[in-house]
Amino acid sequence: MRKRIVLASAAVLLLLAGSAVAAWFAFRDRPTGHLESSVTGVSYAQLKKPPAKPKRPKPAQPSAPADQLCWRYFGGNAQRTLARPSVALGRPTKILWARAVDGFMEYQPSYCNGTLYVNTYRGTTYAINAATGQTIWRRRHGGPKPSTPAIAGDRLIVSSTDGTVTGLARSNGHALWQIRVNAKVESSPVVIGNVGYVGATDGRLLAFDVRTGHVRWAYDTGGRINASPSVWGQRLCITTYAGSIFCLRRSNGKKLWHRYIRRNALIEESFYASPSTDGKRLYTISRDGKVVAVSAVSGRRLWTHDLNTDGYSTPAIAHGRVFIGDFNGYLHAYRARDGKELWARHVGGKLLGPALVAGGLVFCSNLETQTYALRAGDGKIVWHIGIGKYSPGIVTERHYYFSLNGILMAALGRHSPPPAKPAKPAKKRPAARSSKKRVTTAPKR
Repeated sequence: MRKRIVLASAAVLLLLAGSAVAAWFAFRDRPTGHLESSVTGVSYAQLKKPPAKPKRPKPAQPSAPADQLCWRYFGGNAQRTLARPSVALGRPTKILWARAVDGFMEYQPSYCNGTLYVNTYRGTTYAINAATGQTIWRRRHGGPKPSTPAIAGDRLIVSSTDGTVTGLARSNGHALWQIRVNAKVESSPVVIGNVGYVGATDGRLLAFDVRTGHVRWAYDTGGRINASPSVWGQRLCITTYAGSIFCLRRSNGKKLWHRYIRRNALIEESFYASPSTDGKRLYTISRDGKVVAVSAVSGRRLWTHDLNTDGYSTPAIAHGRVFIGDFNGYLHAYRARDGKELWARHVGGKLLGPALVAGGLVFCSNLETQTYALRAGDGKIVWHIGIGKYSPGIVTERHYYFSLNGILMAALGRHSPPPAKPAKPAKKRPAARSSKKRVTTAPKR
C-alpha cells in the first residue's frame, strides 16, 4: 500500500514538473511589446530639396486614357486583400507587351495613372509605362528589395534589406529623403494620408511622415518582422517570427491587443506571411503551415488548419473566402467566417507568393515557373502559362500586369473592355479675315 502511495506521489510530482516545464517553454520569451518613448537606432537624411512646383507641361499628343483603378500598395489596398472581385476580365487572351527587368520580382508591382512601379531583388526600382512597357526611369538605392513600392501622392516609398526606407519623387525617381535602421527592411510599406507604416527585422513597427521621412513613433514587438502591416480603420496589425500578432492604434502606436499562436505546448508558431483582413477577422499562415484566423477586434483565435508543410503566402480575401497556397503545391479555399475548406486544388510545385483574385478567377504562381488561373467557385483550372515565380501580379479594369520570374507583362482578358480611342485634337479655327480694305500708296519720287 505504502509503495503504491509513493509511486502515485512520484507520478503526481512528475506531472506537475512536466506541466511547469511546459508552461516555462510556452511562456518564456513572450514579449508584450512597448511603444518607445524616444526612438533610437534610427538615422535620417534629406537627400534632395523637395522639387519646386513643376511648370505646366506643353499639351501632349492625345492618347488613350490610362486605367483608372490604382493598385497603390502590396495587396492592392491597406487591408492587403490581394483582390479585385468586381473586375471580371476573364481568362487572359492576348499579351500586349513583355519586357525583362534586371532581376526577379519577389513582390507584385504597384500602379497608378498609367505607370507601373516595381522592385527587383538586385535592388533596382523601375517606373514603367503601362501602355508600352518602356522604362520611364530606373534607380538603384540600397540593397535587394523583396517588396512592393508604395504610392503616396507624388512620392514613391521604397524599402530595402540594407535597412533603408527611401522617399522618391514619382516623376523622376530622385531620392528626397531616407530613413536608416540597424536591421533589414523587407516589409512593404503602406500609406494612409501623409503617414507611412513599415516593419523591420529588429521587431519594430515604424510610423513616418511621407513628405519629410521623419519618424513619428516606433513600437517594439519583440519579434522579428518580415511581414507587411495591414490597416482597417484605426487598426494597424502585424505578424512576427516570434509567433505573435500585434494590433496597434495607427494614430499613436498604442497597443490594442496582441496574441501568440502556439504550434504545440513547447513551441510558438513563426510568421513570415503578412496578415490580411476583411475588417472582422485577420488571416495569415505560419511558416510551419498553420492557417490562422483571429478576431480583428480582440485577437481571439477563431479557426485554424494545419497543412503540415511550409507556408509563406499572404492570404487573398474575396467572395467571403480566403485563398492560400502551400509548399505541397495546393491552393486552398476556406470559408472566411468559419474556416470550412471549400476546395483544394493541386497545381504542383511550391506556392510561395500570394494569390491574386480578379473577378471570379484566382491566380497563383509556383516556384517551378508555372502560373494558373482557377475558378474561385470550385477551383477548376481554366488557364495556364509556363512562367511563374513568385506572385502572379495585379489587375486593373482593362489589363492584367503579370510579374513573373523577372518578366513584366501586360495582357488583355477575354472580357477586357475594348481599347479606348485616342481623343481627337481640337480643330484650329481659321484666323478671322479683316473687314478693313488694304490701302496702298504710291512711293514718293
